[in-house]
Amino acid sequence: MTIAYKTGLIHTRLDAITALVDAGGGAGFLEIYDGAQPVKGGAVTNLLAQLTFSATSFPAASSETLTANSITDDSAANATGTATWFRVTDSTGAFVMDGTVGLTGSGADLELSNTSVVLGVPVSVSSFVITGGNA
Repeated sequence: MTIAYKTGLIHTRLDAITALVDAGGGAGFLEIYDGAQPVKGGAVTNLLAQLTFSATSFPAASSETLTANSITDDSAANATGTATWFRVTDSTGAFVMDGTVGLTGSGADLELSNTSVVLGVPVSVSSFVITGGNA
C-alpha cells in the first residue's frame, strides 16, 4: 500500500518549491550537468547549460502539478557533454532541488528531445513540469 496525500497538501508542497526558487531576489536558474548526479545538494560536476526561469518561476500548483512559466534559453552552452541531471537554484545559487535528465519518453524528471549538448550552441527547455503525485 502507498501513502496518499490530500490534494491541498500536494499543492502546498509544490508551491514551496516556487517560494524557494523565487526567494533569491531575482530569477532562479535551471542548470544542466553531465556526469553522476551528486547526493542532494552536493558538489556539482560539469555545467553544460544554465537557463533562467521567469521572475515568477511557477504559477500556483494545479491538478497536483507545477508547470514552469517560460524559461529563457542558454544562448551558448557552457560545455560539451551528455545531459544527465539538473539542479534548480534561486538567483543567488542556493540549492532548491536536483533531478534526472533523459530523452523524451524516458521517464526522467526533465525530458529533453536531445541530451547531447555542444559548447556554444543554444540550449532550450520547452516545458518543465513537476508532479506532486502520491508516493
